Amino acid sequence: MRRGEEGPSTRSVGDRDRLRVEVVKAVRAPIPPAWLRRVLVEAAGEAAVAARLPGRETSLTVRVSGDRELRRLNRRFLGEDHPTDVLSFPSGDPASGYLGDLALSWPAVVRQAAAFGHPAEVEAALLAVHGLLHLLGWDHATPEEEREMARLTLACLARCGLRPVAGRLLSGDEVPGGETLRPRAGESRPPT
Repeated sequence: MRRGEEGPSTRSVGDRDRLRVEVVKAVRAPIPPAWLRRVLVEAAGEAAVAARLPGRETSLTVRVSGDRELRRLNRRFLGEDHPTDVLSFPSGDPASGYLGDLALSWPAVVRQAAAFGHPAEVEAALLAVHGLLHLLGWDHATPEEEREMARLTLACLARCGLRPVAGRLLSGDEVPGGETLRPRAGESRPPT
C-alpha cells in the first residue's frame, strides 16, 4: 500500500443480498466506503441487474483514485490518452463469483458534480452504478443502449433515494412509471 492510501474496506452484506463490494481509496475522498457499498448493493437489487448476477455471492472492487491513474489506465487498456471518470474491468468470468474492478476518479466526480449542479455523492453513485452495469455487460454504443443504461442507472439510484439533476444522463430523465427526476433538498447526501 502506498503512502496516503487507505486500505481495503470490505463487508459482506446480508443473506438476501448477493453482492460483496471492496472499496480501496487511493486518494483522500470525503465519501465513506459504506456509502459506495450501499449504492452498489441497492443497484444489485434492481430486477434487471439482479437477473444478470450469478446465483451465488458475487464480488467486485471499487478503487477511488485520481485523474493521473485513470489517464494511465485509459491509455493502457483503451488506447485513449486522457483522464476519464470511471473505468470498468470485467473479470471475464462472472460465474467465478468475481465481477471485476471499477476505477473511479474522485477529481472527475467533483468536477462533474459542480458542472451538473448536484452533490459529489450523487455523481459518485451515478458513476459507480454506470461501472457496475458495464461489468454486467451493458453498453451505450447505440442510442437505444444509451437510453437503456440511463434508465437502469436512474432506477438503481432511485432505490437509494438519489435523484441526479434532470438531464444529467438524458433529456427529461425518467424512471419507470414516467416520474421525471428532480433533485430534492437533503435527499442526496450520504449518511453520516
